[in-house]
Amino acid sequence: MAGKNILLGVSGSIAAYKSCDIIGALRKKGHDVKAVMSRDAGHFITPLTLQTLSGNKVVTDMFELPEKWDVCHVSLAEWADVILIAPASADIIAELAQGSADCALSAAVLSAKSAVVIAPAMNDRMYNHKATQENIARLKRFGYKFVGPKRGHLACGYAGTGHIADLKDIIQAVKKSLK
Repeated sequence: MAGKNILLGVSGSIAAYKSCDIIGALRKKGHDVKAVMSRDAGHFITPLTLQTLSGNKVVTDMFELPEKWDVCHVSLAEWADVILIAPASADIIAELAQGSADCALSAAVLSAKSAVVIAPAMNDRMYNHKATQENIARLKRFGYKFVGPKRGHLACGYAGTGHIADLKDIIQAVKKSLK
């Protein structure tokens, strides 16, 4: 399944650094990767890092003036064979479940016809909260696929379910969604 277009959504989570490994693994398999960041993702990783690794411009603002005319979030959605959101914070999961399109990432997902794979990463209390679980259930009803999270060390200093899935599991979920 080489040569596919993968749109990588990065949201505001300490696990955003894992997006670097994800880009590398996808590119090693021959895929073209473009990254789009939520507003909060920039607190954890820079667009320059993602651009350097992907070889493509990173979208951070859907209202940035384009070099040539296109509707940024729509063109990203049309380009993508699959959208992978990794890491997916509780905030971006809630936005998607409510159909919100107030950032480039959520607007691209809302415009998409392709498969969507979500790899949650957050504190275990946030992940297990009834609101988050209802949002995940709703997105699953929409046909979105989830990979993880797993139990592991969390940024708050203790272990719990909320650690982003292993790289191999994320890549496998993308591969499965491309079939």
